[in-house]
Amino acid sequence: MLVAVAFLLVAAPSPLGAMKIPDDNPQAPEKIALGEQLWFDKRLSVDGTRACYSCHQNEDGLGGHDPLAIGPGEKKLTRHSPVMWNVGFLPRWYWDGRATTLEGQTKAAWGGSNMGVGNDNLEAKAKTIEAIEGYKTQFAKVFPDGVTAANVVKALVAYERTLVCDNTAYDRFVAGEKKALSKQAQSGLALFTGKAGCTGCHPAPFFSAAYEAPEGMYYNAGVGTDVTPEDKVDVGRMSVTKKESDWAAFKVPSLRNVAKSAPYFHDGSVAKLEDAVRFMAAGGRKNKNVSELLVDKKLSAAEVKDLVAFLKSLDCPGVLKAPKLP
Repeated sequence: MLVAVAFLLVAAPSPLGAMKIPDDNPQAPEKIALGEQLWFDKRLSVDGTRACYSCHQNEDGLGGHDPLAIGPGEKKLTRHSPVMWNVGFLPRWYWDGRATTLEGQTKAAWGGSNMGVGNDNLEAKAKTIEAIEGYKTQFAKVFPDGVTAANVVKALVAYERTLVCDNTAYDRFVAGEKKALSKQAQSGLALFTGKAGCTGCHPAPFFSAAYEAPEGMYYNAGVGTDVTPEDKVDVGRMSVTKKESDWAAFKVPSLRNVAKSAPYFHDGSVAKLEDAVRFMAAGGRKNKNVSELLVDKKLSAAEVKDLVAFLKSLDCPGVLKAPKLP
């Protein structure tokens, strides 16, 4: 288990299995500590107003606070900020899966609209980081070539890979602590794996099929297709594959910490968990490409509440603490 706060690199086996760490960016305590500082440092953005943490805060379950992410200059972006727990286990990143490495995703977020620096200006921004008292010394201890844009990204990702959620009430229940789940949550678990059919898209242990497939997993649930003209709908995965079968399909999000990470879906259009559950259990929203897996499960109001009770058992107990910055 990798722990965000304690920086443990080896511990008890995790129910999530082993995380794949690339050979060119191995984990190391000093690198993780450096990445943690950078992750909370607004000076990394183009105008000093946004840090990585700005879009992934504790009070929002490490997901987005606003329906759509907000960039520098209070610019509203196009999609909702996803939850960061277990981000290191994914095979593809972004709602449409366009990033094939976590390093690539982090660089794109830094250079793109999230942090606003611009891909052509990343090395210049790295130089401004180098000029901050303390950072130059820390980088020299971790990277032989000092402060470069590539090394900023490697440090950030090393920290991101410590954001592991694997000790929820559900995990403790499965491990034998039968009192970890209330009777209502246990009823919800039975529905989740049975009548409600949630495991088709949200199987344990990650509670998302996106973690299990090399290319990720993407489905059209009809989100956002009712209020936007068809030619202006966010096409999601289709923007990557160019396949009509991927029109308006998006990555299946993990349900770990879902009760804490409202609002929901790629456009942040649903404010309450119970409403999101009701929407999915009713078969999503019909459109020309809605997934055949989505059908009306005809759940009662009581069954929806039981499902929500179970989903709350997936709350992640960890919190992030801002370190002292140089």
